Amino acid sequence: MTEDQIIGLLSQNIIYLAAAIFIIVVILKGIRIVPQSEKFVVERFGRLHAVLGPGINFIVPFLDVVRHKISILERQLPTASQDAITKDNVLVQVDTSVFYRITEPEKTVYRIRDVDGAISTTVAGIVRAEIGKMDLDEVQSNRAQLISTIKSSVEDAVDDWGIEVTRAEILDVNLDQATRDAMLQQLNAERERRAQVTKAEGAKRAVELNADAELYAAEQTAKARRIEAEAEAYATEVVARAIAAHGLEAAQYQVALKQVEALNALGNGAGKQTIILPANALEAFGDAFKLLKGGK
Repeated sequence: MTEDQIIGLLSQNIIYLAAAIFIIVVILKGIRIVPQSEKFVVERFGRLHAVLGPGINFIVPFLDVVRHKISILERQLPTASQDAITKDNVLVQVDTSVFYRITEPEKTVYRIRDVDGAISTTVAGIVRAEIGKMDLDEVQSNRAQLISTIKSSVEDAVDDWGIEVTRAEILDVNLDQATRDAMLQQLNAERERRAQVTKAEGAKRAVELNADAELYAAEQTAKARRIEAEAEAYATEVVARAIAAHGLEAAQYQVALKQVEALNALGNGAGKQTIILPANALEAFGDAFKLLKGGK
């Protein structure tokens, strides 16, 4: 082969090699493999053309350019602290944390520059506004409701940025030292008030129980006296019927019975076993014994 033929052959091979390299480059430029956790924003002539999802995607080489590779994983903003004033004019410091993810990258990259900063500013404004509608006690007791309200408000605010707020948290609500001291004094006063109320209620209950006991005792005494009176009335009625039926003898019998009972009681007394009676008293007792014997 002549020198010209060799040069021609080499030139032809170089052209083929260049063509092959160009084809490979075109193929590589036209194929984009997107990871599962990302989305690619493609521009054509400087304008938004397409958003590539996970997997194999094809674009027009040299015309389409991948300008942004956006992670769609959930993100957490750094914990932020902001001051807020409650409805009852108490200064509180609220620590918040927000979780979000990008769902529409084409909105995020063309409508907002600093996503984290924008969301943090939005959350701070919403937190101050919502806490300003509530008293301090409501902030402490209705934290779940406050979190839900803040999350809903943030979602509405960032919707145009292609962002989904997945979770919002209020980590802590801090008070200044003066407010803490005042709340502690109030808490101690409330405990003292409750203790005094409990003590007063106990004293009241004791008085009520004592009164109930005295009333019960009085009722029982009255009941006993009534029964005793009924028994005496019954005995009197029996004596009256006996006198009405038997006349003087029944009356003398009752008198003799009472005399015997009195003498018996006197004789059973301590230190009184010896009894001195006048003679006429013995005659009276003798008559009484006769009546008793006759009554039997």
